Amino acid sequence: MLSLGLMNRSAGCTRRAVLLIRGAAQRRLLSSSVRRLNTMKSSMNAEEEALLNKQRALRPISPHLTIYQPQLTWYMSSVHRISHLILGGTFYVLTILFGLGYFVSGINTESVSQWYHKHVSPMTEQIVKAGFAFTFAFHYFSTIRHYIWDFAKELTLKGVYRTGYSVLALTAIAGTYIWNM
Repeated sequence: MLSLGLMNRSAGCTRRAVLLIRGAAQRRLLSSSVRRLNTMKSSMNAEEEALLNKQRALRPISPHLTIYQPQLTWYMSSVHRISHLILGGTFYVLTILFGLGYFVSGINTESVSQWYHKHVSPMTEQIVKAGFAFTFAFHYFSTIRHYIWDFAKELTLKGVYRTGYSVLALTAIAGTYIWNM
C-alpha cells in the first residue's frame, strides 16, 4: 500500500512536470517566432517589398466557384433567400409607409385605391402581379421543401433533385394561377 501511494504521488508530479515543460516549450516557440517575424520585417527594405508585391500580383487567383459545374441546388437556395428578402422587405416597407401615411396624412385604403387606379398602368400592374405571384409561389413551395428536409426525408441526391424539380413545376402552375386571378 505504501508503494501504491508513492506511485500516485510520483505520477502526479510527473504530470505536473510534463505540463510545465510543455508550457515552457510553447512560450519559447512563440517568442522565437515573434523574434523571427520582427527580424524579417526589419531586414526587408522598400525595394524588396515592392518586388514581393509585384510577384504577388502576378500569382494566379484561386478559381473559387468557377471550377465547379453550376447545380440546381445552388440556384434554388439563392433564389429562395432572395425571394424571402423581396417578399418580406416589400411587406414591411409598404406596411410602414401605409401606417405612417395613415397617422401623419390621414391616408386610408380608399385614397390609396384611387391613387393606384389613376397612376398605375394595366401593363405595370400585370408585371408587378406576375413578379409577386411567381416569387410567392416559389418561396411557398421551397419552404415546404425545407420542411420535408426537417423531417429527414428526401435527403439523398435523387431526393434533393426530385424535390427541386417539383418546386419548379409547382411554382409554374401556382404562379400562373395566382397571376391570372
